[in-house]
Amino acid sequence: MPSLRANSSKASSAGKQAKPVARRRPGEAAGKGHRTLLLGVVLAIATVALYYPVTSHPFTDYDDDVYVTGNQHVKAGLRWTTITWAATTYDACNWHPLTWLSHALDCQLFGLDPSGHHATNLLLHVLNALLLYAVLLRATGAAGPSFVVAALFALHPINVESVAWIAERKNLLSMFLFLLALGAYGWYARAPRTGRYAVVALLYAMALMAKPQVITFPCVLLLWDYWPLRRLFPEDGQAEGAASAPQRSWQWLVLEKLPLLALSAVSAVLTIQAQRASAAIRWFPLAIRAENAVVAYARYLGKALWPSRLGLIYPHPEHTLRLWQVATAALLLAVVTGLVIKQRHRRYLLVGWFWFLGTLVPMIGLVQVGGQAMADRYAYLSFIGLFVMVCWGLRDWAASRQVPARWLAGAAALLLLALAATARHQIGYWQDNLTLWAHTLEITHNNWLAENNYGAALLGENRSEEAIAHFRASAAIFPDDPVSHLDIGYYEQQHGNFTAAFTEYDKVFRLTPKEKQSIAAEAHNNMGFAYLRLNDPAKAQENFRAAVALNPLHNRGWLGLGLTQQRAGDINSAIHDYSQSIQAEPSDLAYLLLAQALNLRGETAQAQRAVTQARRISPNFEQAQQIVDRFLGR
Repeated sequence: MPSLRANSSKASSAGKQAKPVARRRPGEAAGKGHRTLLLGVVLAIATVALYYPVTSHPFTDYDDDVYVTGNQHVKAGLRWTTITWAATTYDACNWHPLTWLSHALDCQLFGLDPSGHHATNLLLHVLNALLLYAVLLRATGAAGPSFVVAALFALHPINVESVAWIAERKNLLSMFLFLLALGAYGWYARAPRTGRYAVVALLYAMALMAKPQVITFPCVLLLWDYWPLRRLFPEDGQAEGAASAPQRSWQWLVLEKLPLLALSAVSAVLTIQAQRASAAIRWFPLAIRAENAVVAYARYLGKALWPSRLGLIYPHPEHTLRLWQVATAALLLAVVTGLVIKQRHRRYLLVGWFWFLGTLVPMIGLVQVGGQAMADRYAYLSFIGLFVMVCWGLRDWAASRQVPARWLAGAAALLLLALAATARHQIGYWQDNLTLWAHTLEITHNNWLAENNYGAALLGENRSEEAIAHFRASAAIFPDDPVSHLDIGYYEQQHGNFTAAFTEYDKVFRLTPKEKQSIAAEAHNNMGFAYLRLNDPAKAQENFRAAVALNPLHNRGWLGLGLTQQRAGDINSAIHDYSQSIQAEPSDLAYLLLAQALNLRGETAQAQRAVTQARRISPNFEQAQQIVDRFLGR
């Protein structure tokens, strides 16, 4: 077996006869290049054809408002203020400035047309599939397995969530930069230089700035050193690789990763800081988290092999897991680990398995982020390891049994078609919020978050009588959820049951964690409008002031406060409050109320400009004017 040491003369001096170098026939390299390009084109076309329907889907009512539709900084586009905010904010419980800027760029290009935002997600997924193919092909020289791994990644239904959900831009963008960094590392490893290492470090830092899920990248590189680059223990096992890289000791390879590990440490600190503002309402003991983590690993394996019952939210089992479930899952993981170690001469098995286990560690729930048991989006990076195990394993199996290549290619094509058909069916669940949440409720049990979001989707369709049943179901499953009580309170308020509404709002104040005071601000705002209907302006003003104190960007809170000021005859304060509402989020109601107040102060020209702005942005100007007249008691 030829050595991969940097000094090949020393390796050959061991007495082994060097093998003659095979000469390529004329046109052979060009032929391979054409086949590679053709496979890349097929991969891109298949991915676009599969996912193209998402470009007609709307924004979801879960997190898309946080990242796009309800985020004033993002909607402002790429401005200097947006850049500085993105670099310093911990909004959405993450520090990921590149993700914020990506969404802001989309808003600048497409506004709030969801088709453009979906198209960007699709483009990133296509690029990720092509990059994965190129990186694997460059590192291994094996076109067939590299292509099938990339095709599995592109078409597997588990990845629908990452592509169809606009809020998961961070997943796609971080993967794009991760794969660029991995490819750059192969470039560096074949000819180590400081400049090349700097490129790897820069790309890795950018990947962390998109989403810290890639924090295990230095460990992935150690696996990559073992296979396919074979910088570590090159004489152990079968030769594999497209190009040789200088051999290094394991101590050297670990030291080489220290700057990258330092970047991981910085990202970990920033992530912990951001997670202090986490939206998780219930926190689980370490023992429960560890049990769920073991079972979740086994469930991920199940979804890799049989991708059915995929949903947006998998509720945490908490203390309901049985000992046999945890033991069975642990035994499965132990058996597979033992087998890949026993078969370590097939390096891809060990690398693929520990890629899967290791890259899931930050998201497996040992460190709690949110209240879910697992999530499809967490498979976007980790399943690559499983795909590598399967594809290279089948190639070796077929070679050992002399299975014709066309049979293997045919079987792969049938599998990919089946996965694509399943993925297309899964994409259909994302066509609107009602379908998405109805499906999630269908495949899960005791899912309070899905109950609440399905109720909100029904409410958005003016189906309040159906919605209230799901709000109450959510509160019954998890009584400590303030959002469910907020929604129940709103329903009661809309039906004139103010005493019942105030009871629910009091629960909101009691249950809302200090990191999520925007929920309490919404309850104060609702109470303010309720007291306006009850002709109690003093209490209305008190609640509107509380709303804007808790959330200075609460546009309706400022609008309500302006109404109370105008009714009290304080026109100057009313104009200030309406202006604050417009600054927080422009609306036709705020512009029309501002116009009324400006007219009262004799500023007719400014008032007319406000009316013009209201007409420009209003979806129904006449209806908005009627609401304003009702607010002002006309």
